[in-house]
Amino acid sequence: MTKKFSQQRDLFESERSFRLLVEGVADYALYMLDPKGIVTSWNIGGERIKGYSPEEILGQHFSRFYTETDRANGKPARALGIAREKGRYEEEGWRVRKDGTFFWASVVIDPIYEDGALIGFAKITRDITERRNSQLKLEAMQKQLAESQKFDALGQLTGGVAHDFNNLLMIISGSLHILKKSAADDPKLERATSAIETATKRGAALTNQLLTFARRQSVNPQAIDFAERVAAIREVLLAGVGSSVRLAFDIQSDTWPIKADVSEFETALLNLVINARDAMPEGGTVTVRARNVVLNETPLAGDFVAIDVADSGLGIPSDVLDKIFEPFFTTKPIGKGTGLGLSQVHGFAHQAGGTVKVASELGKGTTFTIVLPRGIDAPSREATGAAFRGSGTVLLVEDNPDVALVSIGLLEQLGYQVRRVADAEAALREIESNGVDFVFSDIVMPGKMDGLSLAHRLRQIRPGLPILLATGYSEVAAGVRGDFPILRKPYEIHELSEAIAKLPR
Repeated sequence: MTKKFSQQRDLFESERSFRLLVEGVADYALYMLDPKGIVTSWNIGGERIKGYSPEEILGQHFSRFYTETDRANGKPARALGIAREKGRYEEEGWRVRKDGTFFWASVVIDPIYEDGALIGFAKITRDITERRNSQLKLEAMQKQLAESQKFDALGQLTGGVAHDFNNLLMIISGSLHILKKSAADDPKLERATSAIETATKRGAALTNQLLTFARRQSVNPQAIDFAERVAAIREVLLAGVGSSVRLAFDIQSDTWPIKADVSEFETALLNLVINARDAMPEGGTVTVRARNVVLNETPLAGDFVAIDVADSGLGIPSDVLDKIFEPFFTTKPIGKGTGLGLSQVHGFAHQAGGTVKVASELGKGTTFTIVLPRGIDAPSREATGAAFRGSGTVLLVEDNPDVALVSIGLLEQLGYQVRRVADAEAALREIESNGVDFVFSDIVMPGKMDGLSLAHRLRQIRPGLPILLATGYSEVAAGVRGDFPILRKPYEIHELSEAIAKLPR
């Protein structure tokens, strides 16, 4: 009798200890269900995680923890069925607390048998919302890193050929300037030179779009009066939208100047206008707006100008929206788009220290917003004068003999005497022995010193000597930051003339 009593006491103590353990666990909802899914026990973890006291939930069906959609789809009953058939049910998914809020749950359901008969289910639920959010953040960071690496690889690939390609375009463009003089009285030759000129410009634009997207384009950031710049390219924008689309402007009179590269800004604006036109095959209105904004965001903080290009077109489907800034992605038919227009806009905006955003609604239109930093001391509104004609001696530092030949021809047409050397070391020796009026140097050159290093060295030993740099592409050019003016290859004679005219004297 004593032994039997001792066994009963031990069993009671064991059951009591187990019950206290289960009921005292706060991090897990541990509870029992009868074979039909009715809650028959409840612990403090269930109350903490799901919000129900034992009095509120005992006798209720466990399906109330599921979302309305899951209940309508029969998920609770299916979970019990799988647990009964397979011996266990495990999943992660949304569950609903008493107050109606959602949490991400890890759920395990085990069937409980006694003498071979199902008497119910043991259910364990954990709130893993924080872990899931951390995982999602990690995945987002990994995706962002992968995208960054992909874009960086693209930039390295493009930059590797861009310098040589732009040198080739420079030779074609410069030689074409000479040919055009001979073609003035020959219609056939004039048409041929015109076709070559168009192809050269398209090749240069394509390279620039790739480099700007990859954020490897050398740019000349300067203060730009937005209203003045839009007025200057208004005819180009109008030609871009065509006759079936109306182009409207809403530019506040007190809009600040923006700080950006003029050429890249104009290209980006034209790309957005043309993109808006293509979104309205039946016609409509493209509206260009500009307004001042003050941001307190990370990493954007300070004074900015927000430029909207809005259309009343078809809108962008949600499955396409995340891809529109990817290079070569396009929904246009073959021959109608390169897939580089929006990627150029993306690269330009970020390289300029801003960003680009898009808002779209199917059937109602799309608005692209470029946010650019405020510029200081915008240039005055003066009409472009005649080509600058100079005199004196220029030292040309160019290692490519064919490019040098073209550059010498253009400089001589502008009235300069030209002395040419092939590298920076030779340039320093030449300046030491002979005086020059200014230096015109390529950035990428063989030897221990590139064009930018040469410019900094000359700034030390000849502080007042004007220096103009040129490049088709260079990683180093990104670090210039306005210290020296940069002329982008391929350049034409009027661009060279304007660049020289702006040099400090």
